[in-house]
Amino acid sequence: MLQKKDGQYQVYGNPITKSQTRAADKWKDMLAKKFKYDSNEKFNLSVEDHPYGHEIFGLKTIVRDGQGTPLNKENGVIVSTIRMGFGHYRIAMAGVSAAKAMGFTPYWLDLLSIPGITTDVINWCNTNYSKYSRISQRYSWFDEYVWESLTTGEPSLPGLNTLFNNWIVTWPWRFLKTEVKDYKMSELFKNLYGTLPSDMPILTSHMWNCMGAVAGGMTNVVDMMFDNWPMAFQLTEGAKHAVQSPSGYYGFRVMRGFDDQGKILKPTPSDALFYTGHHVDHELVENIEADCDDRLRRMKAKEPRRFLVTMGGAGAQRELFKAIIEHAIPMIQKDQIALFINLGDHKNNWEWLQGELAHHKDLINTHFTWDDTREFTDSIRKKPAHGLHVFLHDNTFHAVYATNYLMRVMDVMITKPSELAFYPVPKIFNARVGGHEMWGAIRGAEIGDSTVETRTIPQTLQAIDLITAEDDLLTMFCDCIVKNKSIGIYDGAYKSVELATGKKFKR
Repeated sequence: MLQKKDGQYQVYGNPITKSQTRAADKWKDMLAKKFKYDSNEKFNLSVEDHPYGHEIFGLKTIVRDGQGTPLNKENGVIVSTIRMGFGHYRIAMAGVSAAKAMGFTPYWLDLLSIPGITTDVINWCNTNYSKYSRISQRYSWFDEYVWESLTTGEPSLPGLNTLFNNWIVTWPWRFLKTEVKDYKMSELFKNLYGTLPSDMPILTSHMWNCMGAVAGGMTNVVDMMFDNWPMAFQLTEGAKHAVQSPSGYYGFRVMRGFDDQGKILKPTPSDALFYTGHHVDHELVENIEADCDDRLRRMKAKEPRRFLVTMGGAGAQRELFKAIIEHAIPMIQKDQIALFINLGDHKNNWEWLQGELAHHKDLINTHFTWDDTREFTDSIRKKPAHGLHVFLHDNTFHAVYATNYLMRVMDVMITKPSELAFYPVPKIFNARVGGHEMWGAIRGAEIGDSTVETRTIPQTLQAIDLITAEDDLLTMFCDCIVKNKSIGIYDGAYKSVELATGKKFKR
């Protein structure tokens, strides 16, 4: 729970200034007024089968003012998420998958599915986040001097630094003052979380879920932390934090760079931080050896190399997609590769892509329902794949999970180094969207399951050509993935459930 002493908010004993404290209070008040917050609002919550995840995971979903059954805390684990890009949804799915594998009933709590203050505030925030993510990909100056600085806390131009650090809207994510700002905003969600059993295990995949749960009085909260670049706004005093890498653990432990004036801060207590490993679905971890064997079998049989290209939740990087597709078409026609494109739920990008592929409609195979995606994926587990395949879904859950499901039958995934950086599949990292993603690429490259970040389109295309024509990189990536599993690098989701429930996972 956020503490205030002598007019200053503190995080683990580290105060922000009085002026920053007043600004954070005003930020919450502004949002409360803007969205007509009612501090006495009541939430009538019940449980229904999740419309998309029940078939896959036996997943239940928590709804407001529905006709479902009461929440049963016995043997249950709540997994709370939001769409802020696709990465936080993906982390939550890993938590759901691990909880189910460990014998628990998972309950999905998506704040954007609960009408009221949560939906209003988060949609407003996500609209701005997605807009600026896309702008950063269109304008290199904006990416270099604005977006990289806001998402990392690293200095920009002197005048911009002053603006970013004095206007609360642009406080960089890395600094302690931003943690306080976000916690104060998340207090608006406390009535929702206060309706849930206070001691029920809950996994969160975004700090606003975590902060809201703690503000609402929940006492058994585990935040499945994202990225590999520690930022103060990911911390929530009163929760346990499941960190994906040792370097990330160290950064959070010493609060490295979390003070906006460069001061050395008091460390985060060791009982609040836990190095768990990467947050990955049980189905992917369990089948690593078999899936890598299949990749090497296809390689030796000279089958077309399979590449999966993923479009993130913000829908950015169209120009990169265009370049990859144009480069790949001759290789597809020669049956050297098969290309799989997951557009997520971005229907407008399908309309754009059709225009780009107007002269190659004969190559396109579309998969626009979950049943089709699943059946097609299962059909190529042991058989060769050919051509160009486009996937598009009408809901966020299937849009995100389609990538996870396809991953097992892919040879290589081409992705920005966001949350997919932590997944056990050979990867080509294309250019990041935001400086905080840089360290995800470093992590993947150093543990040997990925390339380094290919910062330009020619570098990305070079990696595609090399991995298509030669076998050494794919072999190395697969070998490293199998070794990584043996030392628990991909066990983060299981260990997050362990932290929340006390039950140990047994492979």
